[in-house]
Amino acid sequence: MKSFFISFFISISLISSAQETALLFKEAKNFELEFKEPEALNIYKQIITNEPNNYLALQKTVELTCNVGARKKSNTDKRLFYESALAYAKRAIQVDSMNANSYYLLALVSGKLTEVEDENKKRVALVNDIKTLADKALAINPNHGLANFIVGKWHYEMVTLNWFKKLAVKTLYGGLPEPSIEESIKYLEKCKRLEPYFVLNYLTLAQAYEENNNVVKKIEVLKQLVRLPKRIFDDITYIEKGKKMLENEQ
Repeated sequence: MKSFFISFFISISLISSAQETALLFKEAKNFELEFKEPEALNIYKQIITNEPNNYLALQKTVELTCNVGARKKSNTDKRLFYESALAYAKRAIQVDSMNANSYYLLALVSGKLTEVEDENKKRVALVNDIKTLADKALAINPNHGLANFIVGKWHYEMVTLNWFKKLAVKTLYGGLPEPSIEESIKYLEKCKRLEPYFVLNYLTLAQAYEENNNVVKKIEVLKQLVRLPKRIFDDITYIEKGKKMLENEQ
């Protein structure tokens, strides 16, 4: 009889915990819809405190920490956020190392860290990590839309790097594939099919077509971009930038 009551109270506790988590997720989502990312981030962190292995909360924490960090003024503040995102991304790998999304998250954070890394050798190592980790994600799931975006963006940024940085990358990591704007467009187009509302992908794709001197396709993508709904705070900026690019072509 005693064991029955223990099992009963454990079951009640688990149900109560699950309900609380569901309510917290709903609250965080509502904040996101209102573009209140810092508030949503705090709730996702609360979920992780309650449930350290909650994968979805870890994923959202990584993504929002990167978003909020990117809007900080100083590189010091940005770095603090990105290093925090890195810690959460590593925890996501520990929770599910066979999930393509885990490697995408690490690739995402690596890309952010390149923006604040002053030491050239470390920056180049991060550039290498972006491609390696995104490739791991695609090896697990070739149709992971955001991993396709990461690879496409990697090719675009490598093509548009200045000659000194290109030389440093080649010297330290000669085994990396030669970047090309055609490869960039291929991956970004695939992301567009898989993630049709991902605004930043459209902007990057338009820039890639611009680099490739394909004005017709650039305009086509920009016209699609400016009609997209704003799903995150940064979409406001991306869509405005797309509008200006489109106005310059008309």
